[in-house]
Amino acid sequence: MLKEQLMNDLKEAMKEKNEIKKNTVQMVRAAILQVEKDKGIELDDNQIIDIIAKESKKRKDAAADFEKSGREDLIEKNNQELEILSAYLPKQLSKDEIAEIVKNIISKVGATSIKEMGAVMKGAKEEMGASADGKTINEVVKELLK
Repeated sequence: MLKEQLMNDLKEAMKEKNEIKKNTVQMVRAAILQVEKDKGIELDDNQIIDIIAKESKKRKDAAADFEKSGREDLIEKNNQELEILSAYLPKQLSKDEIAEIVKNIISKVGATSIKEMGAVMKGAKEEMGASADGKTINEVVKELLK
């Protein structure tokens, strides 16, 4: 189970005195615990992957801001955190693979114009989950629905 893997990785990071990995894993575990307490449920691996994907997205979004401000120290730390988080996520689909899935969804939904983008996006996110970035899916859907 993913929760057990996170706990083992946390222990390993503490033994190795790897501060960035330790802090990143603790942050993910805290986010999981917060959701579990708020909703009063036990999260399964798919829900945990969604949380990790959200944290990963935060890092990707922050990277652009750090680069604009020229903060090399933060860029490096952010990239290391992103690398750690990526290890827990499923293999990311390529743009071509995303395009194939989106084409199938477009034909299933019967979308013919950009007006049906919402339905296509919903289906794509359900089918691909955390194995594709929402921004990339959005770009592919826009290209195909022109």
